[in-house]
Parts: sequence; structure tokens; C-alpha cells
Amino acid sequence: MSHVMDSMKQSVIVPVVVIEDAKDAVPAAKALLAGGINVMEITLRTAAALESIRKVAAECPDMIVGVGTALNIDQAKEAVEAGAKFVVSPGFDEEMVKWCVDNQIDVAPGCVTPTEIMAARKLGLRVVKFFPANVYGGLKAITNLAAPFTDMQFIPTGGVNTENIAEFVANPAIFAVGGSWVCKKSDITEGNFDKIAELCKEARTQAGA
Repeated sequence: MSHVMDSMKQSVIVPVVVIEDAKDAVPAAKALLAGGINVMEITLRTAAALESIRKVAAECPDMIVGVGTALNIDQAKEAVEAGAKFVVSPGFDEEMVKWCVDNQIDVAPGCVTPTEIMAARKLGLRVVKFFPANVYGGLKAITNLAAPFTDMQFIPTGGVNTENIAEFVANPAIFAVGGSWVCKKSDITEGNFDKIAELCKEARTQAGA
């Protein structure tokens, strides 16, 4: 297992981080670190995303920063050039996944059907994102999918929170969980970085980390 993937597993939570202003990127990263989490997925949902990745990669060496909401190979390449150490996608794009695998970039594409899981597995992946988890059947669906895919694990995102995280992480099919609840966009914008650190600590405590 790579250092990046091991860090995801140890952190338990992969925060999905939406940053509107790049000046908030490093303070957000430091808040996550203070809460015991050393990985963060900065999503490409805002114009500040690439600059935010660049800042965290350059100024916060203890944080493993990755990119989320990468929809194609060009976005993945741009993010990696900016300093992203891993790529997360809401769905499965074969070209992008192949490029990541060929360039030793950890990638977690969204896979919620047996066909998508088989496609990811064929390219050598053993961990995939399951998104949106609350729409596609949550833990029950993951448990059923894990039965035929005994060597696969999942990162459910969407619907996971402090109240149910313990139930998720207790399941052997769960590699880690993703979510924005520990690092809300509003808290970042308002500078509530101490709150973010506390939410991370609380979630990790509930998960038994």
C-alpha cells in the first residue's frame, strides 16, 4: 500500500474540501492536521481549487493534498502539476484512471455498480469511491457488493457523518470514509478553523481512531 493510501486509512476520514478563496487553503489544512487528519481532497468545484492545491502542497508539507471532482484526464493532469498527490473522481473514467495508474498517482474513481467495480479492478485498483453513498444504498449496498469482490474496499462519500461513522468503519469493506461535514465550506469561509479541528477530533473519536 502506498504512503498516500496508508495515510487515508489511518486518518479514517478523507475530508472533501471546497475552497472559495485560496488564502483559506493553508489554514484549512492546518485545522485538519490539528484534528488528526493528514489528507484532504480539494474539489475542483471552485475557481480557487488549483491555486489552493498549489498553496497546500508548497506551504503545508505535513498535509497530503489531493484533488476531488476530477472529471477527465486534463483536470487530473492539471491538479497533479499543481501538487495533488491523489485523484478522486465522482465516476469512472477509464482514460483518467489509466493515466493515474501509469504515472503512479493514487486514484479513487466513483464506482457503484458491479460493472464499474470490475472495470476499476481490471486496471489494478483495489480501493474505489462509492458516491453518493446515501443514494446508492449506503452500507447495505456496499456489503452486498463486497461479497463477490472480496479484494475490493470502498470509500463511501455522501451521507456519512459523525452519528453513523462508527457503523461504516466497523465494516471490513470500508477503507475510509469521505465527507465535507468535518470541514464545511461555510466554516472555511468564516474562518472557523478551531471548529473544523474539533469536528475532526470528534469524528475520529466516534470512529474509534
